[in-house]
Amino acid sequence: MTRLRRRPAEHPESAVAGQASAAAAEVETALDVPADPRAAAFFDVDNTVMQGASLFHLARGLYQRKFFTGRDLGRFAWQQARFRIMGSEDMAHVHEARETALSFVAGHTVNEMAAIGEEVFDEVMADKIWPGTRALAQMHLDAGQRVWLVTATPVEVAEVIARRLGLTGALGTVAEAVDGVYSGRLVGEILHGEAKAEAVRALAVRQGLDLERCAAYSDSANDIPMLSLVGAPCAVNPDSRLRAHAKAHGWRVRDYRTGRKAARVGLPTAAALGAAAGAVAAAATVRRRTR
Repeated sequence: MTRLRRRPAEHPESAVAGQASAAAAEVETALDVPADPRAAAFFDVDNTVMQGASLFHLARGLYQRKFFTGRDLGRFAWQQARFRIMGSEDMAHVHEARETALSFVAGHTVNEMAAIGEEVFDEVMADKIWPGTRALAQMHLDAGQRVWLVTATPVEVAEVIARRLGLTGALGTVAEAVDGVYSGRLVGEILHGEAKAEAVRALAVRQGLDLERCAAYSDSANDIPMLSLVGAPCAVNPDSRLRAHAKAHGWRVRDYRTGRKAARVGLPTAAALGAAAGAVAAAATVRRRTR
């Protein structure tokens, strides 16, 4: 049987978000069954796979396409920076920022947003992939294992990143669409913190994975719930809290930053580009399936 480490979700909507993300995840299209179907690897995106925040890169793309103003973009960046610096999950702030940001995408079509995701990857994201982390992902693929991204980034944009990197697929934030148009509501919550762990649990059930044989990678202490699920957790380019936690628990640590970049971790500029849940996640959240 699949071995799962279960605990109640910290917030009910985290469980809803995790289940929705797992249900939306696209299984790889290859007909061949993985050589090691019970094992998989789960990678956070921001500052783990990609330098900076995919959400912020996407928000810049939306700004350039007149989805919102420069002042809005600055506010989104500050919300991410504040979140990263404080190291706390003030869900009241997250909800407030999310509701504001959702107004910018409500009424836009799923196809429009999916196309923007493709363009932003080519314009910005492709050049920001960490070679070291990409090599780790390839190691799992070469071992015949599935490799999934797990991120607060919109699920369709996360799928673009996964597809371009040759990975299995992605778990991301899921938003509701009606007849191909965004309603301005999320399915559950943004995929962050405990919601990521819920998504991985749900996918493990769907895919018949043994989590003790799986690996997970992240830079952020916010992903400790996800990292704690698997038998082989690894801190990649870790923030100070995650580095301390990894050391205390004997987890692997990999750092692919230069010394100068590593020294800046925790400063506002690095914080603004860190993995964080907030308004940009909701602003850019997209959903192909109609409800």
